[in-house]
Formats: sequence, structure tokens, C-alpha cells
Amino acid sequence: MKIKSKYDVSIVPTFLLLDERKAIVDRVEGTEASKLTLSVRKLLSMPLKTASSPSEGNDEGKVEEQQPKQKSEEETLNAKLHALINSAPMMMFMKGSPTEPKCGFSRQCVEILKTNSIPFHSFDILDPAQQHVRKGLKTYSDWPTYPQIYANGELVGGLDILKEMVEDESTSLAEQLGINKEQDISIEERLTALLSRSKLMLFMKGLPSAPKCGFSRQIVELLGEAKFDAFDILTDDEVRQGLKKLSDWPTYPQLYLDGELIGGLDIVQEMVESGEFSEMIEGL
Repeated sequence: MKIKSKYDVSIVPTFLLLDERKAIVDRVEGTEASKLTLSVRKLLSMPLKTASSPSEGNDEGKVEEQQPKQKSEEETLNAKLHALINSAPMMMFMKGSPTEPKCGFSRQCVEILKTNSIPFHSFDILDPAQQHVRKGLKTYSDWPTYPQIYANGELVGGLDILKEMVEDESTSLAEQLGINKEQDISIEERLTALLSRSKLMLFMKGLPSAPKCGFSRQIVELLGEAKFDAFDILTDDEVRQGLKKLSDWPTYPQLYLDGELIGGLDIVQEMVESGEFSEMIEGL
């Protein structure tokens, strides 16, 4: 009763968000989860208040805020490329997808890997939204053409190298690649790698250039000029189901910041309308 009177609580449930001085920052009445989520994120983004402020005339008392150095665009891209390369033991950067290759070299690589029963994952470098990956990977690995094949995070090469390895009948292709055909990467490891591909990561139906559902299209429009990466959950049911379980969020699209779930379309929409979203992604 003391708490109820102290904070003037008249509705149950009521969520009170307090700062470090136990002053009310926000109040959420009722059971609207989206409002509570927005309020909590707003509280977490607030700077801590010190117990006492230094006098304005005292230079020694001033506390200089140390702003984290922004990674250069090159460093950010390299981190993304590293995460992509290591997102599966066998990774191929190709034109199109394994089911729909869009060049003869990519098609032949797919056929060789499938013929030798080697599990692999792929990345479509023709996606208009991923042209920075297409250009950056050439420099990152010092390999000018596609497809590019990686095993355990190391560049193998392209189609010619793969063919040469197949022609060496003394050792199986899997052994030369260092791939255990019986053990693919776990779903937990895959999800961790995918979530770290970009600071702002969207899991959607389709791709930003070609959304395959209305909700995905709307959230891409809301993100506007924000720098983000996307994964098409329609291409990988293991990821689609695994992410639902990992984040305890049953629907798509799902948006993540620094590997943490922000929410779906409704929550992002509310954050955009309140101006909180632009504050949250400032500096990306």
C-alpha cells in the first residue's frame, strides 16, 4: 500500500521505470508489451546521472565524455566479411543460389559439391543490396572473380581450383577441404554468426530489393537509409525455426541491433514514430 500511495498507482498492472536516483522516468499502465519495450529501451539508452556535478569554473572537476571511436567503413565491412566467411564450415559466394545459379561457373561448383556430398552454405553476390560485399570480398581475399569458395574460414579458390582438387583421386575432396561431411555447423553457431553479420540485422521474407510479404516490405521502408543487412528466412528453414526459438519471437520480420532483438514491424513502427529509432541507430 505504501508503494501504491507513494507512486500514485491506480491501475494494475502498472510498470514504473526509475532512474538510479529512484525518480520516475516513465510509467506504463496496462499490458501493452510494445509500450513497455519502448520505455525500457528508452531508459537503457539514457546516460547515467552523477551524484554531484563539478562547478562550471573548475576545469579539473570537469568530466570529459570519452566517445568510442567509430570504426572506419573498411573495418566494419571487413568484420562483416569475416562473419560471413565463417558462418559455415563450407561457404560459397556465388551468383544466384544453389537452386537457381545465375552463371555457369557457379552452377558447376554447386554440382561438384553436391556430387561429393559436401554440405555448404551460400551467399548471392548479385543481390543489389549486397554490392559492398561483392566488391569488398575481392579485396579482402585478393581474389578477383566469382564464385569464391571457403573452407573453415580459409579461401580455397574458384571453379578451377575445385576442379583440380577433384582430379586428385588420391584423396577425397572432403579431406582436401578439411570438411567433415557428417558434421555440419550447429544451428546455434550459425545463428550467432548471422546475428553478428551487421550491427543492424533484419530477418525477413525475401530481400530488401524484393520483399516477399507485406510486413517485410513495410519494415524495409521504415528502415529507410539506415545501414542494415538482411537474411531471407524463406531460403533456410533451419534458420527460420531456430531463430524463433532462440529469441522466443514467433513471427517475421525480426530486427536485431548488436545481436539483441528489437522486435517486429509493430515495435519498429512505434519507435520510428516516436523518434526513438533514429536516436538508437545514430552513428551506425
